[in-house]
Amino acid sequence: MHALVLTGPGEAEIQDVEAPKAEPGQVVVNVERVGVCGTDAELFSGEMSYLHTGRSWYPLRPGHEWCGRVTALGEGVCEDWLGRRVTGDTLLGCDRCDRCRAGRHHVCADTGEIGVSRGRPGALAEQLAVPARALHALPDTLDSTLGALVEPGGNALRAVRAAELRAGERLLILGTGTIGLLAALFADAQGVEVHLMGLRQPELAGTLGAAGVWTRPALPDHLPWHAVIDASNAAELPALALDLVEPARRVVYIGLAGTPSTLDTRDLALRDVTAGGILGGSAGLADTIAAYADGSVNPRPLVAGTVGLADAAGILAGHRPDDAGPGPKFHIDPRR
Repeated sequence: MHALVLTGPGEAEIQDVEAPKAEPGQVVVNVERVGVCGTDAELFSGEMSYLHTGRSWYPLRPGHEWCGRVTALGEGVCEDWLGRRVTGDTLLGCDRCDRCRAGRHHVCADTGEIGVSRGRPGALAEQLAVPARALHALPDTLDSTLGALVEPGGNALRAVRAAELRAGERLLILGTGTIGLLAALFADAQGVEVHLMGLRQPELAGTLGAAGVWTRPALPDHLPWHAVIDASNAAELPALALDLVEPARRVVYIGLAGTPSTLDTRDLALRDVTAGGILGGSAGLADTIAAYADGSVNPRPLVAGTVGLADAAGILAGHRPDDAGPGPKFHIDPRR
């Protein structure tokens, strides 16, 4: 089958590779759609920290935001999965340790991430092998665009939940990329007043129900922020999130900067602020599917366009096709 393979920093090619087989406990999925995110771009550029710690290495097959149809079952897998349209958890724990048994497989010491770490092949290919325990069925009402947005949606939903806001309270989201905009959609669906802050005031953000879209100089200084979510990749913004949030409320960190950020824990303690970090969408995938299915959250405008596997390397390198829409997300259809 054809697959995109990262062979080194800034180097990628489509290769003919061996098609996966459904080992015991696994299924094989014919991939329909794959989302490209910042992690994929950093794996391509060589900037991803995992490449420097030994958790990831080249050659690497990326792609962790995906959907498709199950076409083969391994031994021990329920036959009901055959023919089902599915997406799946990216974070795969050992399924044996205390963390996994307690439902915290996403922080298992041996976690491998599909298309990201520990040599697990990703979905930028015609087929993908996945443990059946990681699968989530997609209802017929969810097309491939929505199916490939479930994984980032799960991340955003977990961030909004961690903010612990009530309807009518005010949320500030730092960052207007895919996760920031998805968090805005989920928070708005819960009746929260949403504001976004980014380097720019993207036209798209103002159409997603946000009460305000600001740059840093224009950010109002008279509004109390009942929670702040940092969904940016700027090293200086975690400290700003703490400065802006109301005392005794919550800041949520889901963005990852390329360099270490500095946070003064004295401010955290003296203002009685609770800070939380979010890794992965595992616990939010099922409810994300439900929100997309019932229409309470519609992330379609975030997708700027869909290209074939041959154009995937260009997207990873930051190329934006001339006919792209205003959204931050690009999808790849490996069947093209």
